[in-house]
Amino acid sequence: MNAPPLTDLSDRAREIFRLVVEGYLESGSPVGSKALAGEGGVNLSPASIRSVLAELEQRGLLAAPHTSAGRMPTDSGLRLFVDAMMQVAEPTAEERAAIEQRIAQPGPIERALEQTSALLSDLSGAAGMVMVPRREPRLSQVSLTALDANRVLAVLVGEDGNVENRILALPAEALGTSLEQASNFLTAKAQGRTLAEAAKLIEQEIASGRSALDEASRDLVARGIATWTEDASSRPVLIVRGQANLLDESALSDIERVRSLLDDLENRQSVSSLLESAREAEAMRIFIGSENRLFSLSGSSVIASPYRDRDGKVVGVLGVIGPTRLNYARVVPMVDFTARSLGKRIG
Repeated sequence: MNAPPLTDLSDRAREIFRLVVEGYLESGSPVGSKALAGEGGVNLSPASIRSVLAELEQRGLLAAPHTSAGRMPTDSGLRLFVDAMMQVAEPTAEERAAIEQRIAQPGPIERALEQTSALLSDLSGAAGMVMVPRREPRLSQVSLTALDANRVLAVLVGEDGNVENRILALPAEALGTSLEQASNFLTAKAQGRTLAEAAKLIEQEIASGRSALDEASRDLVARGIATWTEDASSRPVLIVRGQANLLDESALSDIERVRSLLDDLENRQSVSSLLESAREAEAMRIFIGSENRLFSLSGSSVIASPYRDRDGKVVGVLGVIGPTRLNYARVVPMVDFTARSLGKRIG
């Protein structure tokens, strides 16, 4: 059922509706007429308030889970509130500084993505989600260093300055003087190319016998390429942190809903497909409850925003998922600012 336009509501109905929604989002419980008539509420009798509540329920904006339990917003009611009534609370200077500092910590980009997912979880009190960018940096240098008799540290330096460290398990006979030759060969072939492009070129050269490598170096390079290719294909497309936040005290009374939500989160491909719609829209998306088929049974909301590289191109999506009673006014601008901060880190 579509929500009626805000202009269809009287000032009195609009105020009572706002108080019900804000009260529900704060407490997670239905709001009754006595609470609305109390201190800081509306200057109407409980009978008049009940009449307005009944009208709002008839319009599909509120629902009564039990006969005498008060009212709570429907998904349509939450949509109307978020789109037309919500006053966002922008992050404070301290919060912005904390977000930027945490995302800017040195290390591989995967670590920044994990930090971002955990950060979103902390900020929202729900679960944080970050989609890994679907791109590979172009390389400027590759170096190999022996760690012990059977392991090599591969350092991949991107043209954007990002550094990735990967460990290769190799037989002892593959090490030694071949490391320097293999490093020089890899750098020459990888420079200005993505790892996938370099791997394809190197495999062709080795297969054709055109590479100027001795047998040990060829084995080392071939094993390294095989490991990196397998590693890239197995990387998660979605990082989720903070699922435990979904099991708060209020969840105990609705454990089946939470179990359904956790099952949904296990289906990473479906969640990724949902977040892709935010990438395609290139703007913040808010999915509330039954508006999205994936989370219709768990009655959950998703707030998602794309993040961009230095050229303004959308490279991934981040967001939070939790119960429909999320603090939208606070979480929406937090997600937006976090997306912009991660974009600066991605470069």
